[in-house]
This record gives sequence, C-alpha cells and structure tokens, in this order.
Amino acid sequence: MSSLGETQTGIKHLEFVEALAVSTVSDLKRSFHQLLREVGPGRMIPTAYDTAWIARLGHLDEQLSQPALRWLSEHQLRDGSWGAATPFNYYDRIICTLAAMIALTKHGRRAQDRRRIDRGRWALERLVQRAPQGVMADPHGVMVGFEMIVPTLVAEAEMLGILQNHGMDFLGKSAEQRAVKLAKLQGFKINRFTTMAFSAEMLGADKQGMLEVENLQEANGSAGHSPSATAYFASEVCPGNAAALAYLKRIIYPDGGVPNLVPFDVFEQSWVLWNLALTGTLDPETFALCQAPLDFLEAAWRPGKGVALSEGYTPVDGDDTSVVYKLLTHFGRSVDLEAVLHYEREEYFGCYALEANPSVSVNLHMLGALREAGFEAQHPSVQKILRFLQSTQMAGTFWFDKWHSSPYYTSCHAAITCAGYADDLVRNAVDWILATQGADGAWGYYIPTAEETAYCLQALVLWRRQGGEVPLEVLQRGAAWLAENAQPPYPALWIGKCLYCPELVIRSTVLSALTLVAQE
Repeated sequence: MSSLGETQTGIKHLEFVEALAVSTVSDLKRSFHQLLREVGPGRMIPTAYDTAWIARLGHLDEQLSQPALRWLSEHQLRDGSWGAATPFNYYDRIICTLAAMIALTKHGRRAQDRRRIDRGRWALERLVQRAPQGVMADPHGVMVGFEMIVPTLVAEAEMLGILQNHGMDFLGKSAEQRAVKLAKLQGFKINRFTTMAFSAEMLGADKQGMLEVENLQEANGSAGHSPSATAYFASEVCPGNAAALAYLKRIIYPDGGVPNLVPFDVFEQSWVLWNLALTGTLDPETFALCQAPLDFLEAAWRPGKGVALSEGYTPVDGDDTSVVYKLLTHFGRSVDLEAVLHYEREEYFGCYALEANPSVSVNLHMLGALREAGFEAQHPSVQKILRFLQSTQMAGTFWFDKWHSSPYYTSCHAAITCAGYADDLVRNAVDWILATQGADGAWGYYIPTAEETAYCLQALVLWRRQGGEVPLEVLQRGAAWLAENAQPPYPALWIGKCLYCPELVIRSTVLSALTLVAQE
C-alpha cells in the first residue's frame, strides 16, 4: 500500500503539489491535518476577469499593472479567448475576453499584445454568434451580474475601437436588460451593506452617482472583497484611493494573477470542516486541530444574523450561516438558531437580502442546519424547504444551482442532507448518480473531474450507510480514479462574476471522499 505524498507548499497562494495513491485511513488523516494547518483567508486560482481589471491600473501603479498584463498575455486560450479552459461556459468566456481585450488595448505596449487583441476579437465574434444557441442548450451557469457588467464592457470596447456596433446581437440585448434593472434601482444607493458592492463595476462611467462613495469600502479597503470592483473604484470612482490600492497590492499573486474574491475565510474554513465532519468521529489529534478554525467561526458569528463569507465582509448570507450553524452545533458550540430562521421566506429560505431568485443549494444547507437543530421532517419549515426542492428538481431527478455549474454539486449535497431524513426526495437523484458513473469510474457533467467524483462518492457512501443499495465496486472504482486524478489544478466550476476554483475547499472534498470509501 503506497502512502500519501507529503504536501509541499511554496510561496503563499502558489499551487500546492500533492501525490495521492489508494491510501489507508491514517495516510488520509495526515493529509487532512496538513490541510487544517493551511486554511486561512482563502486560496483560489487566479481569474482572467479580475486580473484584467488590475492590468488596467497602469496610470496609477505600474507594479500592479505590469505583472497583471503579463499574466493575461500568458493565459490567452488556444482559440484566442480568455476564461476558464474547462468547462466551456459562454458567459465566462465572453466577460473574461472583453475585460482582457480592454486591458491590453489600454495598457499593452508590445506588438504581440496587438496580435492577442486581434485573436481575442475573432474569438469573441465566434462566441457571440454561437452564444444564443449555446446558452439555450445549456441555460445554467450564468455569471453573477453578467447582464449588468457586460454592457459597460461592450460600450468601452466600442469606444476603444475594439468592437463594432453590437446593438442587435447577444451583447446588445444585454444592454436592454441592464437598462431595465437600473430603472428599478432608481434612487437606490449602493454601499457596503449590499451585495451589489461586489459588482460595483457594473455602474461603468455613466451610473457612478448610484454609489455611496463614502460608505462603499470595507475595512480592508476593498469594494465587496472583489479585486475587480476595487480596481474599478480605485481607477474610475476615487482615482488613486490609497486603501483600495493597498488591498490590491496585498492580494495580487507573485505571477500577476488575482482571484475572484479575497478574503473568503469563513467560506473556506467552514467547508473544509464540513467535509471533514462527514468522515465521522474524529480522533483526538484531528479534533484538536479543528479547534482554531472553530474558534474563528464562532467569533465571526453575529447573533440574529449568522455569518458572512468572510469575517470582515458586511453582508451576511444564508448559505454560510446554515453551514456554520450546522458545524458549530455538531462540534458542541452554542449559537442561536434565530440567526438561521432569519432567512426564512414565505416559500423557501433566502441567501441575501434583495436577491432576485432563490438558491437550491442554500435551501439544502438550511435543511441540514434544521436537521442538526433537531427539527423533525414534518416540521413546517422543513416541509417548506422540501416542497421548494421538489419544485426545482429537473425531471424529478437532479438539481442545478446558481452558485455552481455542476448538477453533481447540488444533487450530491441533497443526497447527503436527506439520507435517512427525506429519502423519497433524493432516491431518483441517487439512481441518477449511479447511472452516470463513467466507465473509468469518474463523474463529471462536462468532463470527468476530481471535484465532481468526490461529491458523488461522498453521497453514495452516506446513502449506503443509511441502508441504500450502492455496490461496493462502484465506490472502489470511483476512489481508484479519484486517487489517480486528485492533484490540482482543478477545473473552475464555481460561479461568481466568472468561473472560479476555491482550491482548498475542493482538496478537502477529495480527502473526505477518499476517507469515506477507505472506511467501507
């Protein structure tokens, strides 16, 4: 039996390297210990969209702009676009390509940058031509604020001569959607108390008056913990703002890239512990290592409201609140249930104030919190969530969600939450998971991935432990593939303003899944 390779960490934020083989529970435990020592502000792979906004800051700070420009030059995709290489997502590719082309046009200085812009223009034209059909064929996965941000980028690209008039095509229609939404927000001021601060760049050059400038920044200098929104603020709203530029200097990676969101310490630490908790009773050493992140999460809790995605982020949300409540309660910490019930709406549980549409995964995690709190399956609040989940199930089988591009994320979390509690709701989803395992043992909605395979293994093991029929051979084939394909980089499957990848969260999911199978 080969042992788990030791995790090697380099400069902060750089990719770690880990070799995994079919391992013993003790090997996996050691790797989890290393992970618990690494969790902190949040580790995420860079995104082209946010890096492009940093690259635009050449008139303010060359030390920020030049590394970001180099990163963009080095990460153009083969077809000329920018964005996540896999999975292919029209929204992600369009918004990343537009942002990168604008940055290179405004501050690129080399002839090869001009060639990259030309290749990007050709790629964007093909994307726009095919987008209506592609989006209709796969309507899930629209990026956060897409219809608000893209029209501002298109207008800027046309002004710079990058694009011709797009008034009648897919991009032009998004401008109409932006106008409708802005009309509804007339008289509304965007500040740090609203999630719209995260997408402040959607206001472009024409609607900056909607910003409550003096009350927009968080204590760390950011606008909504978003590098792109902060760069917009420092460049176009409050030029040269020292706190904003200081934030960007702290979070830029050595290679010039920046993530979609930083910090996200509550999000990262809670999900790492959530995945660990699935593996059952912890030994004293592991339990002791959990105490620091548990202390952190307990300190971040706001009575009556719960938590935000990060300790210093102003808007609290139902997703992080439900996950942290379940964790803290599971580990014997005392926090108020009223904070969870604060998110209850007439027909479902919400995530953020003013959200346009509910999230399936938020309601699943709320269901997990209520179950942890001792609510019986027949409790009215539980039944409300179950009715909502039943109404959103695709063909009575699986679920999509607005925060993740894979239905395996949502459907597997449904199976985990409902096993032994609301079996009838998820029985078809479990059958779908079993039926869609690849011949190689992996799972993946677009391509086989370690992340999705781990979700499926977690769900199937826990379903099996509740008496469900799951052949051991299915688990063993999945674990064998996962062990061989567990190393990063991982595809970006999570949905923000572009696709992103919270690396340590995924790593914890992989370790959790391998541990669960090794226990069988």
